[in-house]
Amino acid sequence: MSKIGKQPINIPSGITLSVNDDNEIVVKGPKGELARKIDPKMSIKVKDNQVIVSVKNNSKKNYAIWGLYRTLIANMIEGVEKEFEKKLEIQGVGYKAIQKGNNLELSLGFSHLIEFKAPEGIEFNVEKNIITITGIDKQLVGQIAADIRSKKKPEPYKGKGIRYLGEQVRRKVGKKVAGTGE
Repeated sequence: MSKIGKQPINIPSGITLSVNDDNEIVVKGPKGELARKIDPKMSIKVKDNQVIVSVKNNSKKNYAIWGLYRTLIANMIEGVEKEFEKKLEIQGVGYKAIQKGNNLELSLGFSHLIEFKAPEGIEFNVEKNIITITGIDKQLVGQIAADIRSKKKPEPYKGKGIRYLGEQVRRKVGKKVAGTGE
């Protein structure tokens, strides 16, 4: 049994949620609209401003995904109410990010610039060495942040690269010069 799957999801005011016949859930709110197909093994009921997710038949595989779908629906509701955001920090001499329209241009010490086109629903904001990624889809925001970070991960000797804001990078000690042996 899933402890997370059992919990009902409260629907805040101003948000509408509907379930289609083909098990597609559509959530509309002030920030936008999200839709997701739900596994047919899950049953979704909406009553009294609450969403209840349950399993149609008892099997180990169904119980394994029960909490997942409950969390996905909760994230959809939270995303259309208030956007998700991830912040990345650029460290290193000469490393910088430039916002061009809704696209991002990174200068990371390579011979060329790296350009990221923002997918629909994602916005970039650059202030000094901090990149803020915002959007209503939590999975998409996290994936874009991971893709940007993967272009120049922080290296362990000087800590140069792109990291999540507040991320601690384990530093290594560099080579030491051997003594003269006097």
